[in-house]
Amino acid sequence: MGMSRRAWLRGAGAVAAASTNLSPLAAFAQPASVRPLIVDCHGHYTTEPEALNNFRAAQIASLKDASLKPSIHSLNISDDQLRESVQPQLKFQRERGTAVTLFSPRAGGMGHHIGTAETSAEWSQVSNELIHRICTLQPDNFIGVGQLPQSPGVRPDNCLDELERCVKSYGFVAVNLNPDPSGGYWRDPPLTDRWWYPLYEKLVELDIPAMIHVSASANPNFHGTGAHYIAADTTAFMQLLTSDLFKDFPTLRIIIPHGGGAVPYHWGRYRGLAQDMNRPPLEELLLKNVYFDTASIRSPASNSCSR
Repeated sequence: MGMSRRAWLRGAGAVAAASTNLSPLAAFAQPASVRPLIVDCHGHYTTEPEALNNFRAAQIASLKDASLKPSIHSLNISDDQLRESVQPQLKFQRERGTAVTLFSPRAGGMGHHIGTAETSAEWSQVSNELIHRICTLQPDNFIGVGQLPQSPGVRPDNCLDELERCVKSYGFVAVNLNPDPSGGYWRDPPLTDRWWYPLYEKLVELDIPAMIHVSASANPNFHGTGAHYIAADTTAFMQLLTSDLFKDFPTLRIIIPHGGGAVPYHWGRYRGLAQDMNRPPLEELLLKNVYFDTASIRSPASNSCSR
């Protein structure tokens, strides 16, 4: 294909698909039509072959018994297995009219709180390689987003090599960034602390955004998807609101999924907080750098909010 995926993504918001039968990259070259081009910016590999889950289970078991540690080379997943595993995802794309999905490893499975930095590094490499293989096998349907080898208390400098590999070797266009690698205990500095700056410098250098995304909750107070995810999205937004991060990184781009947590429902609250703190208007302060997906608000919720 003549056009890079990054170039396609930059133009995707301004073009429309000429036909549902065209691939997204082919559709980009067509004249705009009345049907918008829909990009799913936040998709996860939730239909992995069982072999991958078995590998992860063995890796976790080896933290107590080193003799159980699996070899990466023992993980044999064929191309046919990968093609079969994403059929449910392809069905959703067809039914919903999605042109392409930005595709990353299962978020709850990142498990940054499990094991050591070495554990996370190996698991991230395995997970990212499978995403790359799927994107290579189905280039018209999936574009890669990487998993970083984060670990609680470990400076994010340790993610730079994997980040660079994801972009330069695999052509990924974003990475998931976990603001709480501890799994619900929030022990590391906020995203606006200089602790994170080496990672932001690399993101700016590579010209890719970070998708804010926690993993599974290890804290029994917080249900993973029902509380931890949404609270983390909201927390990340508030951290950004109270900082001058984008003065230091004016071209850094942050994507907050799940509709931005509580933000769209309580926009007036955050606007008021910014005003009370003598911060610039939110549009000026954040919205040149921070983006949200838009697939979470449904009619019943909209109706409830309007009452």
